[in-house]
Amino acid sequence: MIVYSSDKASFYNDVISNNIENIIHNFFIEKFGFETSINEINSWKNSMQYMNNVLLDTEIPDDAGVTIEYQIPQTSKRVDFILSGKDENDVEYAIIIELKQWSESTMTDKDGIVNTFVGKRKRDVSHPSYQAWTYCSLLTGFNEAVYNSEIKLIPCAYLHNYVPDNYITHDFYKDYIDKAPIFLKPDILKLREFIKTFVKFGDSNKIIQIIDGGRIRPSKSLADSLSSMLKGNQEFLMIDDQKVVYETALALAKKSSEKNKNVLIVEGGPGTGKSVVAINLLVNLTKLGLLSQYVTKNSAPREVYKTKLTGTFKQTEISNFFSGSGSFISTAKNQFDALIVDEGHRLNEKSGMFKNLGDNQVKEIINASKFTIFFIDENQKVAIHDIGTKEEIIIWANEAGAEITELELTSQFRCNGSDGYLAWLDHTLQIRETANPILDIEDFDFRIIDRPDKLRDIIFEKNLEKNKARLVAGYCWKWVSKKDFFAYDIQFPEYDFKMKWNLADDGMKWLIQPESVNEIGCIHTSQGLEVDYIGVIIGGDLVVRDGIVVANPYERDSNDSTVRGYKSMMKKNPESTLELMTTIIKNTYRTLMTRGMKGCYVYFTDNETREYFKTKIHNKK
Repeated sequence: MIVYSSDKASFYNDVISNNIENIIHNFFIEKFGFETSINEINSWKNSMQYMNNVLLDTEIPDDAGVTIEYQIPQTSKRVDFILSGKDENDVEYAIIIELKQWSESTMTDKDGIVNTFVGKRKRDVSHPSYQAWTYCSLLTGFNEAVYNSEIKLIPCAYLHNYVPDNYITHDFYKDYIDKAPIFLKPDILKLREFIKTFVKFGDSNKIIQIIDGGRIRPSKSLADSLSSMLKGNQEFLMIDDQKVVYETALALAKKSSEKNKNVLIVEGGPGTGKSVVAINLLVNLTKLGLLSQYVTKNSAPREVYKTKLTGTFKQTEISNFFSGSGSFISTAKNQFDALIVDEGHRLNEKSGMFKNLGDNQVKEIINASKFTIFFIDENQKVAIHDIGTKEEIIIWANEAGAEITELELTSQFRCNGSDGYLAWLDHTLQIRETANPILDIEDFDFRIIDRPDKLRDIIFEKNLEKNKARLVAGYCWKWVSKKDFFAYDIQFPEYDFKMKWNLADDGMKWLIQPESVNEIGCIHTSQGLEVDYIGVIIGGDLVVRDGIVVANPYERDSNDSTVRGYKSMMKKNPESTLELMTTIIKNTYRTLMTRGMKGCYVYFTDNETREYFKTKIHNKK
């Protein structure tokens, strides 16, 4: 998506009118549907004056393309400035320029990371050259208009307030500066010459419009890439806060010891790359000879990963990589160098089938390792026994004498990177108020389906592409087929619809079993994993009455382990228990509706609920 697009001559007029920041902001509101911060508006005012000065050269053509705030498809990241045109050989170029207001920074010992004052405090951030290079690489890797054409992308960074020092251009960052040159306050003429190397003639073909219209390939599946990653191949390029989290975790793991324990808490919503960072850490910590394991409460991701590795690694090697969250009851203190806890919000107090073993999973995991990293999203708490909150982790980290570090990941690759869809979903489910009360996006295929048989047929059709489309539902139907193979669990006779919950034989590998498209999964078999297209059946446990989203836990099947025990809790504390159940039911559907990277199709069993959601969509498909 492009916020501002023009040519050099028109850009010049917009700047000298002393109104460039308002022009950009008006386009921003038009494209995104909400306003941005005063700090970003001021950054446009300042930086565009500097960029206008850079372009004040008659050898840079007036009809060169100028693009400001281009959102990289499948991410929430925006490129600050792009200049497009042709060289003397008629080769098309787009120069990607990362702009910074910084005036100083300090070095770190982390690859591609500097420390500077941003967001009201000093913090570790990606080096501007690393940032520009990764943005360029994302476009090159995912945009068909780029990788199928002769368009060349050239990254660089311009820090127009930054007086040269020995930090930002230090040889420690040379690899990234070589890929994306960095220009500082005195370097306006150098940047101008750099631009003129590539852009000598105008952008007659509207290069940025071609790029913006390019079809985006879906992001890679982590499960499919795991084997290659464990062999040492770089499958995922980490950008911005992902890079910061990864490098911070790596540094903490290296320096941790029995006397210097560390706990890192990383908060991030769906699609922020929590699992990608976690698996990359597992791979590289293992290479460093540190005893590390990938830990989850939900066994579905572990089983899928193990299945993908079978035939490539020995079974003993595979088992050493992964562990359940209840495996550390009797583990000696500090036995592990690093434990990487994915989906940390799903941790329980007690372990075992009957929740009667051990003391506290958070406590046991922290005690078992010199360094522990918890990836959490409290909005994906889907069971009444889930205790993995940030506050809980901090309590046990303090008791263990561990130093605590907190970081955050922002949206990237799930649901085609659409922050708009995720924010709309939170708003519509009434989880939190956002600036997205109406859904109006282009990159993510969301549809409300009026009939369950039509939903089934759409998923069957989408599954023919890559075996990456599945049906899921809220746990509102009994699993009778578990004991009677010929029975059906979810039935709508009026629509000639009858299907089974996933087969018991599939277990937690349901999502990747070739024939499982004929079955319906639930939160237990899908959390922490993704497909291209997800079809969701929303049952009577979540309805809308007079515009209010209401949870009805009594519609849940009594065998659903995520809510087991709530009836006795209701007798003791009905108000707080209903509040808890409402959170769990909303989070369950939020999680199910964010399992698809390219599309989500929903059937509501309740008519009023269906009509409520329809009123929240601008572009009905």
